[in-house]
Amino acid sequence: MGIILSHAQRTTISGTVYDNTAKRPLEAVAVLSTSGNATLTDSLGRYSLVVKQSDSIWFSLIGKTTMKYVVDTISNPFAFDVMIHVYASQLPEVTVRNQSYRLDSIQNRIDNAKAFNFKKPGLSFVAASPSFNTTPGVTVGIDLVELINMFNFKRTRQMLALQKRVRQQEKDKYIDYRFKKILVIKLTNLKSPELETFMQQYRPDYYFLASINELELGYYIQQCYQAYKMGLPNPYKFLERNDDDSEE
Repeated sequence: MGIILSHAQRTTISGTVYDNTAKRPLEAVAVLSTSGNATLTDSLGRYSLVVKQSDSIWFSLIGKTTMKYVVDTISNPFAFDVMIHVYASQLPEVTVRNQSYRLDSIQNRIDNAKAFNFKKPGLSFVAASPSFNTTPGVTVGIDLVELINMFNFKRTRQMLALQKRVRQQEKDKYIDYRFKKILVIKLTNLKSPELETFMQQYRPDYYFLASINELELGYYIQQCYQAYKMGLPNPYKFLERNDDDSEE
């Protein structure tokens, strides 16, 4: 898989990473180069990395690291497949869902449309039918429903609280979808109960997580793991947003 791109002595190396059996692809394997470029394998074990002709590349997963491969000596950069000496069957299993997170999110918004679309009541005006007027044209009247809702403070408070809750639930589901145990285990090799402690202490902020890609997330987890081992707080805490859910 993949193609070779050569501009200014650069090449794209791509392929698939497997376990000992050479049949089971490995997800979240770090693929690194000596010039500093890096990526992670996807759920099918595939990767693609732009490197310099003078680079070497290597592969790393939960403490298992391959030898370094000199790019110039790779005979088939179209499909440079490698094996890491772990057994995929011994790694934590991934639960595959029929629906993607995006579809789940869309369904959640449909199910809770009333809350998501709620706006604080205010005066609005509606056009009255010309048939009720003695003169031609259209007159403007006040929307009585909105007028009544303006003074229904209890309803407004309840709807705003519900809206905030369902939006927060959506954010929490997004964080759970990306910051998952399977990825943290593969990058840190943590086990219970330390795993749960780490997941809680270094759980990323929604807005920060939404702004980074999968490679950056892997780097974030590794940096947090180093901080965890030294007893330090989340090094990215200062990037979190504490606004009042003004959105969308």
